Amino acid sequence: MTNTLDAVEQTGGLALTQQQQSELHELYRHLHAHPELSMQEHRTAEFIEQQLDGLGIENFRCGGTGVIGVLRNGNGPVVGFRADTDGLPIKEDTGLEYASTDTGILPDGAEVPVMHGCGHDTHTAVLLTVARMFAESREAWAGTLVLIFQPGEETAAGAAAMVADGLWERAPKPEIVYGQHVMPGLAGTVSLSVGSAMAMADSLKVTVHGRQSHGSQPQDSIDPVVLGAHMVVRLQTIVSRELDPRQAAVVTVGTFHGGLKENIIPAYAEFTLNIRTFDDGVRAQVLAAVRRIISAEAAASGAPEPEIEELYTFPACYNEPAEAEGLAEVLRGAVGQDAVSVVPALMGSEDFGHLAAAIDVPAVYWFFGGHSAEVVNGEGPVPMNHSPFFAPVMEPTLSTGVKAAVAALQSRLGR
Repeated sequence: MTNTLDAVEQTGGLALTQQQQSELHELYRHLHAHPELSMQEHRTAEFIEQQLDGLGIENFRCGGTGVIGVLRNGNGPVVGFRADTDGLPIKEDTGLEYASTDTGILPDGAEVPVMHGCGHDTHTAVLLTVARMFAESREAWAGTLVLIFQPGEETAAGAAAMVADGLWERAPKPEIVYGQHVMPGLAGTVSLSVGSAMAMADSLKVTVHGRQSHGSQPQDSIDPVVLGAHMVVRLQTIVSRELDPRQAAVVTVGTFHGGLKENIIPAYAEFTLNIRTFDDGVRAQVLAAVRRIISAEAAASGAPEPEIEELYTFPACYNEPAEAEGLAEVLRGAVGQDAVSVVPALMGSEDFGHLAAAIDVPAVYWFFGGHSAEVVNGEGPVPMNHSPFFAPVMEPTLSTGVKAAVAALQSRLGR
């Protein structure tokens, strides 16, 4: 290929050209300026389809607003690569000239500002660019690349919806699935875990029932606010007093709502829980303890049995050890020996793992940094994912994402 960027080294016969990098930046600006909420990515899906059509890559809708591209290039392995596409209900405050001013509608009908506050615009722009590079350099590889543009990661709905919609009956089954995520680390660096990469997550909504009364007559009530408060405090003892200290778990009460007026003891209160675990046995133990404590506290107060509703569940994100260790060396060759680190698992969660687990193939998921050295090492707080200030520096963030993705794919598909 000609016109290769000096800053982007040759990777397995493929390298990002200046023209491709310019197009990458335009893709990113467009996607960042026009985010959509989970499972509502209609314009985003149409945009992805247009890009794939322009490259002559066969594609189809899957899971509602998901898009699958299939790029075939003769005999060889089949490899999958996933990018998520949804934004978040956040009002952007980055000050970027291409900042989002778009809005979306939540399931309850509320109109909210929407922002790509987690970096999914980065993932999508990178994978579209990787698709272009492979489509334009068929002499450098052989096999089939399955491009997975997945909706609804933020709500854990997208991967399951794609699998339920026949993803692996309609697309070639890969021997491995790759994915990556931009994070608030130093741009130009990559990190990955061996084994567990991200935690499982369970979110629950608890409705505590009581008996309504005047605030001056508590003897005639069963106070669900006081009862709920006891539950919240007691739930914190699961990790501190029931789990083996060598096991990891987090139990967080994120919301608590009860009552409408200060002198009315309400009929009910609601709170939501988020639980993170790495091990199936620990997960089962924590969930059982949550239900036991909630039920027992209600019984102790003479209250009706509370209602516990599952909001969503994220599966484990697990990097098959041999694959992850091998890929770490591949990535060091692509982005530099000192730019790649092996790190412990994160307590964050992803539904990426569902894609590979559904067909019992390995997966590897890694992270690449998105902030400049001035931001990372500065005195101010570093903007994190899901922050209204999260704004990855365009370079070398995007080019690093491309390098890493191409290197991973070429490790399987290279001639």
